[in-house]
Amino acid sequence: MTALALQYDQPLEADRVLVGDATDPAAVAEALEGVDAVVHLAAIAHRDAGKPYDVYRTNVVSTFNVLSQAGQRGIRRAVIASSINAFGVPMNHHDVAPAYFPIDEEIPVDIDDWYSLSKKSDELTAQMVARHWGVDVAALRFPLVDTATSLLRIRGVVEGDPAIRMREGWAYLDLRDAAEAIYRSLVAEWTGAVVVGLSAADTLMARPTAELVREFAPGVEVRGELTERQPLIDTTRARDILGFRPQYSVNDERHDA
Repeated sequence: MTALALQYDQPLEADRVLVGDATDPAAVAEALEGVDAVVHLAAIAHRDAGKPYDVYRTNVVSTFNVLSQAGQRGIRRAVIASSINAFGVPMNHHDVAPAYFPIDEEIPVDIDDWYSLSKKSDELTAQMVARHWGVDVAALRFPLVDTATSLLRIRGVVEGDPAIRMREGWAYLDLRDAAEAIYRSLVAEWTGAVVVGLSAADTLMARPTAELVREFAPGVEVRGELTERQPLIDTTRARDILGFRPQYSVNDERHDA
C-alpha cells in the first residue's frame, strides 16, 4: 500500500509513504506504480479554506490527475471523496433549502460556491474516466465526518441553533464508518461510475426527525414517513451497491471516544 500526501504528522501503516502534491503529475505517477486500486481523498475541504481559485483548482485538478493517470495505467477501481455539498444547497449564500427530504443523489442542484462546484465537477470527472478508460469509480458524498468525541462536541454547538445544519439534514458519519464505506467501495461488485450518499443511521440531533423538519424546514417536501430519529439522507445506494450499513451513532455510549 502506498500513501501520498503533502505532509505527514504521524506514522502510517503503509508500505510506501510519499510526500507530494496530488495535482503534480510526477508525484501521482510515482504513487500509482504497482497499485491495483486508488482512494483519492486529497482536497481543500471547505469553501472558506482558501481563495476561490485555489479551492476549485486544487480539487478538480487533483481528481482529474489521479483518475486519468489511473485509467491510463489500467487501474480498474477507484474511490473519491465527493461531498454532501455537491448539490450546492448546504453552502449556498442564498435563502434556499433542499428540494425534499430525504436527500438523495438525484436531488436538484443549486450551486453558488466554488467548493460545491468542485465536488460536482469531481463527480463528472468520475463519469468521464469510467466511460473513457473503463475505471469503476465510486464518488462518496460524505456528510460531516469526524471522531466520536468531536461529533459530540459539534452536536452541543448545533443544539444551540439547529437551523445551521438544516440544509444538510443534520447528517453526519462517524470516522470509522467513513473508513468502512471506503473499504466496501473497493471490494463490492459494481461497475461504472456511481455517486453514493452516506449518513449515520440517525441524525446529529437527539430530537425526533419529524419534529426537526416541522420546526426548521416547514416548506421542504417530505417523501415518505419519518420515524423516530431517521436520517434525512437516502442511503439506499450505499446499502444496495456497496453493502454498507453504518455501525456507529453519536448517541451510542458504547463507542470509543
